[in-house]
Amino acid sequence: MLHLSEDDVRALLPMPVAVDLLAAAFARWGAGQAQNQPRRRLVLPTGAVLHQMAAADGAYFGTKIYSTHRTGAHFHCLLYAAEDGRPLALLEANELGRIRTGAASGYATRLLAQPEACAAAVIGTGFQARTQLEALAAVLPLRRVRVWGRDPERRRRFAEECSAAFGIGVEPAESAEAAVRDAAVVTTVTSSREPVIEDAWIGPGVHVNAAGSNQARRRELPPELVRRAALIAVDSIEQARIESGDLLGVWIDDDWAGPPIVELKDCPGRHGLPGDAVTIFNSLGVAVEDVAVAAYVYEQALAQGIGRPL
Repeated sequence: MLHLSEDDVRALLPMPVAVDLLAAAFARWGAGQAQNQPRRRLVLPTGAVLHQMAAADGAYFGTKIYSTHRTGAHFHCLLYAAEDGRPLALLEANELGRIRTGAASGYATRLLAQPEACAAAVIGTGFQARTQLEALAAVLPLRRVRVWGRDPERRRRFAEECSAAFGIGVEPAESAEAAVRDAAVVTTVTSSREPVIEDAWIGPGVHVNAAGSNQARRRELPPELVRRAALIAVDSIEQARIESGDLLGVWIDDDWAGPPIVELKDCPGRHGLPGDAVTIFNSLGVAVEDVAVAAYVYEQALAQGIGRPL
């Protein structure tokens, strides 16, 4: 059994590769070659929470387990061989989660955004925001990005660091509205319990990635925008019905039965939609994504002699 560190994962999993890995994993899931169990959470009186999610994909299956508390978080992914159940790897999974969460938005953006989109907005400058922008840069011909977060100094540093890292113009905005207006792609990645954008700010043909609302009490999108969207993709409807605050706060039971919602594995992209259609990807983070990227990291580690035996 191989142990792979955060540094190993970061070195072996470039974002463009991660986007393609998830595209292939969702295709396999759509073809019945993968399976997924939604996240479950065990909440302790101390405020500590244990989160667990599992999936099988091709030759591998695995589980991601992580604990959170106000003092910090700890992430691990266990990978096994589907053929005989052998334990293959224990991966530190903080970076794994950041990269695959960004890659999921990247894949959804590749499917649903206008292909010529060159202006984007990012709302949020926290832990997940950088890989969200990195994924957008991997799938779009971006020339201008505006970012907004509540802390002026953090958004200034975020803009400077991402401009240098990705070779595109990233500017701090003075307000969320100033960031979002005229953007062809909008990504929200916050822990907010109230919407962070307004429906009126989202113009025709815009694609929105809502990447922060993966708990029922969180909401990033206004109800009016959810109702206006021509297509809403989620990584799992089963999981969305448990933890998507953006949808649970708007929809009743009948709304989950058909259009406009679709799972990412079945998403047709913008095909058949009018040019002014607004689309949304409500990112929850599912274990199929973790297993797909963990398997790739494991195979690369074996090929390159990286990691240490346990």
